Amino acid sequence: MAATEKLDTLPGVGPATAEKLRGAGYDTFVSIAVASPGELSNTADVGETNAADIIRAARDEADVGSFETGAEVLKRRADIGKSSWNVPAVDEMLGGGVETQSITEVYGEFGAGKSQVTHQLSVNAQLPEDHGGLEGGVLFVDSEDTFRPERIDDMVRGLEDDAKRAAAERYGVQTEDALVEAMLDRIHVAKAFNSNHQMLLAEKAEELIKDRGDSEEPIRMVCVDSLTAHFRAEYVGRGELAERQQKLNKHLHDLVRVASLHDVAVVVTNQVQSNPDSYFGDPTKPIGGNILGHASTFRMYLRKSKGNKRIVRLVDAPNLADGEAVMRVTNDGLKPE
Repeated sequence: MAATEKLDTLPGVGPATAEKLRGAGYDTFVSIAVASPGELSNTADVGETNAADIIRAARDEADVGSFETGAEVLKRRADIGKSSWNVPAVDEMLGGGVETQSITEVYGEFGAGKSQVTHQLSVNAQLPEDHGGLEGGVLFVDSEDTFRPERIDDMVRGLEDDAKRAAAERYGVQTEDALVEAMLDRIHVAKAFNSNHQMLLAEKAEELIKDRGDSEEPIRMVCVDSLTAHFRAEYVGRGELAERQQKLNKHLHDLVRVASLHDVAVVVTNQVQSNPDSYFGDPTKPIGGNILGHASTFRMYLRKSKGNKRIVRLVDAPNLADGEAVMRVTNDGLKPE
């Protein structure tokens, strides 16, 4: 936090400019160092030339322009947290679960279980680390009116007994009802009414994460369900495609920033479309184009099967092989086959 108090030591930053930067969410050297001059100029109301000078000075202070060895990266990655899906086969496919400092995209057709995944992860993220959790709260951005506290209730009660006992001990509660209430209290839900509001909520999410960073209950996961619904509805046709993708790109960069700077896992769901030109194979593909494909660290495809069975396919990951696993969506939550 010391960096927050010294913004006015940067060249070109006086008390007034420092206050503008803090008001726009740039309260550390690192947050300034990773911004672009245009972004800093627009959001903090400073000249673009001055913004470039401030960013260069912040990079020197934060030391973000240097290289590090692969061994150092490996050591740093040992501190990354992972949240379980509650399905060992899926966790194994993901190398342990959903990672912090990354964006995990889950896409599939309606009814495939995308919202079930975000609800289950909202529960699991709160568990102790030795039970597959991240020991923190969750922010849930709801753009499709999918969040249901009753479903959280089901999933908490459906946890394994040892996980429930560990969570109850962590929260200092004695009964299952009290545990459900404690976990619901640590899921912060905001309903996004349009794409601009959704982008604003991503910015507000970072403020809340920073405010709770030194507390006993930090925010460790952000769920966006769904990422693309509003963008898809508001920008229709090829004529608006460029503007849609530009705004989606800005939104994704805000989420990447949240994940990277605050050691948070970001989980987004995505809608799909059918490719009528596809004569062979699965015609289903995610929307969002290459912008979303490049921004997502992990891409996962949910596919319906018989009854409550779902096929989970890992489509893309930087360090993992493609693979498939089977899970079931039950009244008690996500369960192994």
